[in-house]
Amino acid sequence: MTVDTLEERSSGIMSKVEVKSVDEFEQFVKSHNENLVVAFFWAPWAEQCQQMNEILEELSKDSSLFSVKFLSIEAEKLSPLTSKYGIDSVPSFVFIRNSKEVDRVIGANGPELNRKIRQQISSYVPSMSATIKAEKTLDERLKDLINYDKVMLFMKGSPNEPRCGFSKQIVAILNDNSAKYSTFDILSDNDVREGLKKFSNWPTYPQLYINGELIGGLDIVKELQASGELRAALQGTA
Repeated sequence: MTVDTLEERSSGIMSKVEVKSVDEFEQFVKSHNENLVVAFFWAPWAEQCQQMNEILEELSKDSSLFSVKFLSIEAEKLSPLTSKYGIDSVPSFVFIRNSKEVDRVIGANGPELNRKIRQQISSYVPSMSATIKAEKTLDERLKDLINYDKVMLFMKGSPNEPRCGFSKQIVAILNDNSAKYSTFDILSDNDVREGLKKFSNWPTYPQLYINGELIGGLDIVKELQASGELRAALQGTA
């Protein structure tokens, strides 16, 4: 199975991809030139690699890291890549953009890995061609995000750390209903923040979607909660 097939099966939001060959790696990096690619070098005998693998899995499924591509490379099986990037210990993470290394993290340091990934995203200025391409595909990206989970909440901050009172209230309502849901922090991506307003013709946040359909903001969710309709809608997503 090729990397391209793996990505096609990801429905737009890709989990970590295991690289099987040098050619596969080079093809992947080339085809995602403008994206940040995080290459995870690991070995089965290193206990710390299992810990970092679990962290990487969570990061790869974080919808706010939509543009980041994660690769898993068994260091001893793909020694040409290990040599190319000067990997002398595992776990190691190499950050690649435009086929060039831009940073790395050595060792089992989850907070540092998370910080550096987000730093790379926030500081990157795309080329003009990439900007044009992004404008053409923004609607496709928004559709993927809306359908990332059966219940999708676009909010400010995260459920554990809401960054506005409205977001905090809607999270509490969903939690009271024991809902299973995913969230996207619109403060982490201005393209999504502004684009979704136009895409859904809804000017404010938070925005709640169920099965790809816009339910509305806090006021509407409160009304549905009071009428019992919200619980009924959520039961169909379990």
